[in-house]
Parts: sequence; C-alpha cells; structure tokens
Amino acid sequence: MKWGLIGASTIASEHMIGAIRAQSGHTVEAVLSSNAARGQDFATRNGIPHAFSDLEALLEHPGISAVYISTTNEKHVSQAMAAFAAGKHVLCEKPLALSVDDAAMMVEAAKGAGLVFATNHHLRCSGAHLAIRQMIARGRLGRVLSMRVFHAVSLPEHLRGWRIDNAAAGGGVIADITVHDADTVRFHLGEDPKTVVAQAVSSGLGRGVEDSVMSVWTMPSGIMVQSHESFTHPYAGSGIEIHGTEGSLFAQGVMTQRPTGTVTMTDRDGALQLNYDRHDLYSYGLKAFSQAIAGRGRPAADGVDGLKSLAVALAVARSAREGRAVDVDYKGY
Repeated sequence: MKWGLIGASTIASEHMIGAIRAQSGHTVEAVLSSNAARGQDFATRNGIPHAFSDLEALLEHPGISAVYISTTNEKHVSQAMAAFAAGKHVLCEKPLALSVDDAAMMVEAAKGAGLVFATNHHLRCSGAHLAIRQMIARGRLGRVLSMRVFHAVSLPEHLRGWRIDNAAAGGGVIADITVHDADTVRFHLGEDPKTVVAQAVSSGLGRGVEDSVMSVWTMPSGIMVQSHESFTHPYAGSGIEIHGTEGSLFAQGVMTQRPTGTVTMTDRDGALQLNYDRHDLYSYGLKAFSQAIAGRGRPAADGVDGLKSLAVALAVARSAREGRAVDVDYKGY
C-alpha cells in the first residue's frame, strides 16, 4: 500500500514513517507541507520520493490509497473530507476536529464512501495498556470503583509552538493530552464518561490557552475518574491507577509514545509486577489499520473512538470555562 503524509510533522518523522515502512509492502510515496521548501527538505531527510504543497496534487498522485494526517488540529476536517472524496483511507491524528459535529461529518463521510477511518490514539496500542485491560476484563480487580489518570508532563521545547499560544489551531493541553486520556479511560472501562467537572489554568507556559487542567468524570456505572493533564510539570511522572473491590493496578511511565513503564497489581496476596509485550505502539496500530482495510477486523481506534474522546475533551474545556458540571454530548454516537 502506498501512503501520502498530510503534514511534515515531528510525529510523522519520529514515529509514523518507520511504522508504515514496518508493514510488509507499505511505502511512503509523498508528503504535503504548506511550505514547499520545508516539505522538500522533509522528503529528502526521510527518503520520500515526492513533496507537494497542494493537497489535490498529493491526492491525485498515482497509487496512493491511504493518507496519514498530522497537521494542526483545525485543518484535519477539511483535509480528511478531501481525502474521503478522493477515495483514500484515512488515519488521522487526534483530536479529529475542533467540534463534535465536524468529527461526525468525517465519520459519516468515511462510512458513505466505504473507507477505513481511524484515529491515531497510540496509548491503546501499548503492551502495558493491553495488559491492564486484560486484567480488568478477567475480573482480577473485582468491581472497578475508581480510576486516576496522571498525565502532567513538561512539553518538550520542539513541540511547543502553536500548542501553547494558538487557540484557533486547537492549541492547549486539553486538545493535546486530555483527548488521549479520555480514550484511555474508555478503552479500559468500556463505557463513556457521562458528566465532567473541571478547572483549567495557565501555569507559566500557555499564552491564550490553558496549559494545565484537572477534572473529575462520572461514568454511567458510577465509577469515578480523576484526570490531570499539564504541559508544565517536569518531574511529576505519568501513569494510571485503577482500583477495584478485589485489587488495584498501579501503572507508571505508561502514558508515552514509547513501550516503557511498569504495571503493578496489588491484592490480598501482595504486589506483583506484570510482564507485558513491549512492541512498538505505532507499528501495532498500523497493522490493525492495514488489516481493517483488508477486511479483517477494525482499527485500534476508529473514527467514532476519536469523536468520543473529542466530546469528552470539549466537555472538560466547557466545564472549566463555565465553572459548572457539563454533560458530555456524543451527538447520538
């Protein structure tokens, strides 16, 4: 399968190009950048044959059947819709869009065209998270009572830019990290957050956007979820805790793009560190995406998963803005 990259991004060069090439018979044929010189430099550095600054030209390039979108957040919807119209399968970075209505339009366009549409929620592809989910499904924790997500980090300087000062492009920690945590919670608990209450601040990095947020989510089953995301915490560490009537899981260093971290199960017999498969997260997701195109299974996270994580993040943002509890609106999905 031949791929086109829509966006000459850091995540594409550091993770996705290698993951695509790790799939048998998959090649990266072209890259799109709004800056022609930057796009050509990116193509040269990454061994990509063609560089374009016009989306239509990339979509018309012979043989391309799938695209990976990693541009700034406000561009995703128009680029994905153009790709669907051109008959291309789409793997899109999160958040899918800046509104749930736009995400729904993307989901329906893909469905109508018979194309595979996936969200690049890499955490659910992690061996650590797959092991955690399996423990919950096996009932090792008993009835789950609560979950805590701590995902406060120091945003690397080379990733700052629009993320810390451009609200129109979808900047801010909620769009960048809360969407990942929303998907992780849904992945582990198998249900969608119902109501959220949140507070957000700019704690030294954000300029016109929030750089830190804390929220509490109510799940339909009654499970309580606490979530903390930040760009300004260099030593906080990241992870999740899941507590049940028969045991607790403590996972540290697992909210990352790398196959790292520890997962410890604690119950009446004491503490046990779990072993898990430390595969590449993005290669795992690309394999699932490719198999879905071939009619075998579904993507690791599809378009509806991306829509729902976006809906939670937008509810968190609205709650922080309005100072009240907010119901999450999934627009019927």
